[in-house]
Amino acid sequence: MGTYAEMTFDDLAATARMVASGGPDVATYAMGDGPGSVTYLHGFPSSALDVGPVADRIGDLATVVALDFPGFGASDKPVGHPWSIAGCADAVEAMWADRGITSTVLECHDYGVSPAQELLARRAEGRLQVEVTGVVWHNGGIYADLHRPTLGQQLLLDPERGPEVAAAMTEELFSGGIEVTWGTRRPLDELQVHQMWSAMNAGGGAGRAHELLHYIAERREFAPRWRGALEGCDLPMWFVWGDLDPVSGAHMIERVQATLPDAVVVRMADVGHWPTLEAPDECADAVRAALSV
Repeated sequence: MGTYAEMTFDDLAATARMVASGGPDVATYAMGDGPGSVTYLHGFPSSALDVGPVADRIGDLATVVALDFPGFGASDKPVGHPWSIAGCADAVEAMWADRGITSTVLECHDYGVSPAQELLARRAEGRLQVEVTGVVWHNGGIYADLHRPTLGQQLLLDPERGPEVAAAMTEELFSGGIEVTWGTRRPLDELQVHQMWSAMNAGGGAGRAHELLHYIAERREFAPRWRGALEGCDLPMWFVWGDLDPVSGAHMIERVQATLPDAVVVRMADVGHWPTLEAPDECADAVRAALSV
């Protein structure tokens, strides 16, 4: 089958272990066979497949456990389900219990930064059963007031037109939405974007894309809780960040540098919204550092 980076969405889905999450069942995965543990939380509108290039680079050091969040990838996508970030965090905890994870590094991207912040809030409240030893962050809306939705997301967020936009979505339109968030370091990989589309479209998920943007409103609603969890966290943290991301790029990481002076920040001037795909070496270096703490 080759490396994890070469896997198709169908290849990865064939390895999934379905786990009951208290909501929709979620597809969970294990990549690599190293002694450490890394938990990857993916972004919108993608899946756990995005961590493949990093898993290839750290597989001797750790096993990467990952899931497709409810409504994404190979996970269940029931019509009318009340999607929530709390439900996503519950799914992560269910995966940990199923996989016997007791200690792990968190690596999170985009949509996944919000479940990560919720998990850190639960940790601060003494409600997390798993020991988190460090966090590696990639481009995401950790500060809700700085998040800038793309034009496509703005259309999907329209309460009247959103369902129609989602129903009319095609792979070509989807690819265009990814392209505007890509950096200049390497050309957009059409095969990778096709796999993102395959993950999103599986089980009719593309038609529910507007519903899966729930996290944007939740970030505003829970901003004090999640900001407090981030800024009050005593864990070592790494931010591997693409400056060219129009959604959560240079403008987001500049606040991180101002508010979290002890964090390790790696800014990449030629990388966009997808660090694990555009700059996997830098991402893997940060994960290795987190594993060594």
